[in-house]
Amino acid sequence: MGNTAILERAKTEAWSDEEVVARVLAGETALYELIMRRYNQRLYRAVRAILRDEHESEDVMQDAYVRAYQHLNQFAGRSQFSTWLIRIAVHEALARLRQRRRVMQLDEVSSEADTSMLYSNSENPEQYTSKAELGNLLEEAILSLPEQFRAVVMLRDVEEMSTAETAEALEISEENVKTRLHRGHALLRKNLLVRVSSNANCAFPFMGESCDRVVAQVLGRIQAVFPTSVA
Repeated sequence: MGNTAILERAKTEAWSDEEVVARVLAGETALYELIMRRYNQRLYRAVRAILRDEHESEDVMQDAYVRAYQHLNQFAGRSQFSTWLIRIAVHEALARLRQRRRVMQLDEVSSEADTSMLYSNSENPEQYTSKAELGNLLEEAILSLPEQFRAVVMLRDVEEMSTAETAEALEISEENVKTRLHRGHALLRKNLLVRVSSNANCAFPFMGESCDRVVAQVLGRIQAVFPTSVA
């Protein structure tokens, strides 16, 4: 890619959401890709918090983007475009959830967290030693929260949206956001403590190559200082 193309791309990516929307509405429809790339992760997290299913979440994201595109001229700019877009995605996810419940005749979501996922004994404790696995553990804990807490925790803590933005996206009061976030945190701490405490004695493992390397280095140093101490 030449310097001119790089500069042009950087200029395009620097446009505000409002500028991109205006250009899309003016006929530059290919620029809608910019919007999707900007908010794919945020939409995925918001929808996943409601549906919990990875593949269904992607389907709903597509539906939300299509619906947003169809109604792009209705964006009035009274809120941030990202908030408007997330609200559409949330509505799509909730509609899918209602449909799923009707089809599968699911019970109402319990007011207590379903911690069944947190008691699996099939995982090797070494799985949780890396940053990636810690992220997986947190994902599992968040997805185990009751529905009304999942979305708030996801948007506030993971996406780092403000209380006001979260309230607008989920169409609840700011006080409700604060209350759900507080209760969600309490459940998360409980869930994580259950999982972590059951594997506490396996934390910070020191084995394999690391263990062998230190042992060899120590023996080497002892041999150097006390030549007859180590056989």
